[in-house]
Amino acid sequence: MNNLPPLAERMRPKNLDDYVGQKHLVGQGAVLRKAIESGALPSMLFWGPPGVGKTTLAYIISQTLDRPFFSLSAINSGVKDVREVIETASRLKEEGDAMPVLFIDEIHRFSKSQQDSLLGAVERGIVTLIGATTENPSFEVISALLSRCQVYILQPLEEADLVNLLEKAKKEDVVISKKNIDIKEHEALLRLSGGDARKLLNIFELLVNAISGKKIELTNKIVLEHVQQNMALYDKAGEQHYDIISAFIKSMRGSDPNGAVYWLARMIAGGEDPLFIARRMLILSSEDIGNANPNALLLAQACFNSVNVIGMPESQLILSQTAIYLATSPKSNSATTAIGAAMSLVKQTGDLPVPLHLRNAPTKLMKNIGYGKDYKYAHNFEGNFVNPDFLPDAVKGTKIYEPGNNPRENESKEKLKKLWGDKYKY
Repeated sequence: MNNLPPLAERMRPKNLDDYVGQKHLVGQGAVLRKAIESGALPSMLFWGPPGVGKTTLAYIISQTLDRPFFSLSAINSGVKDVREVIETASRLKEEGDAMPVLFIDEIHRFSKSQQDSLLGAVERGIVTLIGATTENPSFEVISALLSRCQVYILQPLEEADLVNLLEKAKKEDVVISKKNIDIKEHEALLRLSGGDARKLLNIFELLVNAISGKKIELTNKIVLEHVQQNMALYDKAGEQHYDIISAFIKSMRGSDPNGAVYWLARMIAGGEDPLFIARRMLILSSEDIGNANPNALLLAQACFNSVNVIGMPESQLILSQTAIYLATSPKSNSATTAIGAAMSLVKQTGDLPVPLHLRNAPTKLMKNIGYGKDYKYAHNFEGNFVNPDFLPDAVKGTKIYEPGNNPRENESKEKLKKLWGDKYKY
């Protein structure tokens, strides 16, 4: 039995009916299922968290359509590997075989030149490309390739899906089905897996192999005791990429430069993409610091640009400087809550008309029907301010922006009180 592949591999589904989750894509009548059933398959990108079935879905598609399947990982493949696959695919096409599927895992880790090497084959119909990414392809995939691919978003698996996977493994797996296993509590298993089906099955297998006896009972306590002793034995890459970046962000948000630099070092030592780290700091500079220190966004942007130009190992100095600066900056999430409140208001009220005095009036007709009428030009008034309301009539007087409690925004708050009166009085 020691020669068997891991449980997650043994339980990999073979067809769409056995595939777990993503009903919005592959359920009966769903958009991707229709494309598969029609045989008119576009090149595509699967965007979603780890363990939701991106690789499996690509393989099922190739098998369903009876197409050759080539698989590369962007972590350990280069332009040479891509060209070799394309040459093989070209020969197959000349021999009259079906168009192969080329699956590239973690395609966001390919450089521009590596992604460029795929363009010709996709354009000429030599391969159908399926790329998998955990990062937003709008930022990570070159525009020329992105425009030639359909993007499908894969959602995290639901609790019911994960529980069904465990039950399926208990009944059908060649090893697990022979053991008397009683899962009394699921919460710890699901929490430790983080919604990742592969990690869930790996943890389950680890527990089953570690616990002896005629009957194996799994409670939350037993799961935590065994898994915490063996954390390094499963999916270290996933733990580094998601749990550690979470600790890194929370350290900076919590104003702890020590924690921030420690988790930064863990990511660097684990081979994390430095641009991924820089991008997350760029987001944090607005999400958690904002107008409490506007320079944070400028430094984070400079950090991202510098890392992009310089590369490692020197970029670790720039990442460290920026992480410390962000951690020690005053914090405010007022910009985050303001856009959230505004989006909620828009969702509730719909497309409210723009008040006439705020409308653009480039033509005489528009002026005659009142566009721009009674608009007051702020610079014509004392202090460059006049007090109309710039919101639609139906939501006039609504306060969306709530200044944070920090020195810089407290100054803004005092100014807003003087300008807008009751709206900003407390």
